[in-house]
Amino acid sequence: MSELLWELPARAAARTPQATALTYRGDMLDYSSLNGRIDAFAAAVIELGLERLGRVGVYLDKCFETVVSLFGASRAGGVFVPINPILKPDQVGYIVRDCKVRILITSADRLKGLAQALSDCPDLRHVIVVGDGECHPAGGAVLHRWSDIHSAGLRVYHRAIDADMTAILYTSGSTGSPKGVVLSHRNMVAGAHSVASYLGNSPEDRILTVLPLSFDYGLSQLTTAFAVGATAVLHNYLLPQDVVRALSRERITGLAAVPPLWIQLAALEWPMSIDAHLRYFTNSGGAMPTATLAALRTRLPSAKPFLMYGLTEAFRSTYLPPEEVDRRPTSMGKAIPNAEILVVREDGSECGPNEPGELVHRGALVSLGYWNDPAKTAERFKPVPDQRSELVIPEVAVWSGDTVRKDDEGYLYFISRRDEMIKTSGYRVSPTEIEEVLYATGSVAEAAAFGVDHDALGQAIVIVVQPCSGRAPDTRALLDACKARLPAYMVPLHVDWVEHALPRNANGKIDRKSLAAERSSLFGGMR
Repeated sequence: MSELLWELPARAAARTPQATALTYRGDMLDYSSLNGRIDAFAAAVIELGLERLGRVGVYLDKCFETVVSLFGASRAGGVFVPINPILKPDQVGYIVRDCKVRILITSADRLKGLAQALSDCPDLRHVIVVGDGECHPAGGAVLHRWSDIHSAGLRVYHRAIDADMTAILYTSGSTGSPKGVVLSHRNMVAGAHSVASYLGNSPEDRILTVLPLSFDYGLSQLTTAFAVGATAVLHNYLLPQDVVRALSRERITGLAAVPPLWIQLAALEWPMSIDAHLRYFTNSGGAMPTATLAALRTRLPSAKPFLMYGLTEAFRSTYLPPEEVDRRPTSMGKAIPNAEILVVREDGSECGPNEPGELVHRGALVSLGYWNDPAKTAERFKPVPDQRSELVIPEVAVWSGDTVRKDDEGYLYFISRRDEMIKTSGYRVSPTEIEEVLYATGSVAEAAAFGVDHDALGQAIVIVVQPCSGRAPDTRALLDACKARLPAYMVPLHVDWVEHALPRNANGKIDRKSLAAERSSLFGGMR
């Protein structure tokens, strides 16, 4: 039976109405109350004129109103657009214009900074302001207080089916404009059930949501929790230590993070009590350094590590079962339930064992493409290789652009994104392989490797590193470690030490592209 996204919390409410769905700053919201608020919000935005598949932007920190807005827009038959709260006004304005947001949910403080950006958003009709504070003009949009919106009429919602779009997630990027990935009800529900199945989620789980809800990996913490009737603990952290405190205070059973956050968390002291209730932790958004994984497992011997790989265009693709971590700690595992992962050559033929190729994802999680961008959609969403000729309508898969290999037992290993591969001295070099060596020295808190144009080499390998607290920068020792672990062509030509954390993109990943752009003329004679 098909299922719509908003039915995840609705069905949990039918099963266990008094079970806790959300907690935030000590307050709790049970599934019955959450479902009621979702229905009420949906009816209210329809009364404000939201049409079927109309876009609702949500520019808020994580709180009850954020979740109600996202799932309420889905309930109404509209499309929610979560906007990362760290984005600046011009970036917010771009997203609002690009997908023609009709209704924007934000706070008074955030609205104050958006006045100029929203003045150039002609499709925006209403702004709903959460919390107290003076409301500032929002272009030609009508302002409403969250506490004042309600529906006086019958609750009649737009009809939707599982093939309809229900969300647009904008991918981060340091060059060009961000792309809106369009996700259907089917994509998100299939992803929720698949992930919840291999994580073994149950109503007893308490899942800490630290990642942005504009990030598919962050949003997945809500959908997997609601799929099984678990509790999602909303958390906006300032420092990594805040995450550790929340794990202990909230007796969290599941935590998801990206490598830069895991690196910071692994360097902290953890109360021993956390290991008694943290059942699992997951990584996606890049390879977790083996040294970081080892440190986490030392602190959390009872917690199961799930190493995962995903892309916004297909929500989630692979995971490595915890029992395989000791045997193959650098593997990204195999396909998640209800997905197939292929490794193919440029001509679409399947690669042999250990032969590098492009990762292609097929199945229910393949999204609907990029919003209003048929050219980019055609580049990434293409027919499944070698499918049966009898099919009149070809099946479409996501061609990830990521280079991976599959071993003799079918386990996948990430090599690099195609546009991040360093091409030096005739070789293709993975930046993550260099970064692994840097982290293993124990002297580096954060590291990024990338290529910079060089007349003789094609690209020279440059690294930017932040020293561990209390450690003085030592370039010679770092390069000696690289020389001991890497072939000559992979040893960095230049090292930059920085005192601060490395820049992140909107999803919390280290932004290699911006670091490379800042050093594009490092070697003078650019190619």
